[in-house]
Amino acid sequence: MEFGEILKRLRNSKGLSQKELTDRLLLNRSTYARYETSSTQPDFDTLKKLADFYNVTVDYLLGRTDSPTTPSPLYKDKKEFQAFVNDPSLQKWYKDLPKSSEEDLHKLRKMWEILKDNDDI
Repeated sequence: MEFGEILKRLRNSKGLSQKELTDRLLLNRSTYARYETSSTQPDFDTLKKLADFYNVTVDYLLGRTDSPTTPSPLYKDKKEFQAFVNDPSLQKWYKDLPKSSEEDLHKLRKMWEILKDNDDI
């Protein structure tokens, strides 16, 4: 399920219109509408605000897990997961990676493997 579909389902489960939700969370309604159509993505602060409002994990909002309250297996330790989500230096990665070409992603994976295998770099 896509991010927008998840947001829409959560909003509808609370019986809220987009206007009611955006008024409560102090979000721009037209921007939020684009989140629900998956035509744009929220920044980290907005993503956290939505997860907190719906009492779900960010992983659930992003479709990485089917469990609304359990972080992805990638982050077994909740503190580790929160540290990742709250790291401002990773915000650029979050926004830029989905826009990257497959070739660039492949290069990045190769570079990451090299870095992981060479602790002395």
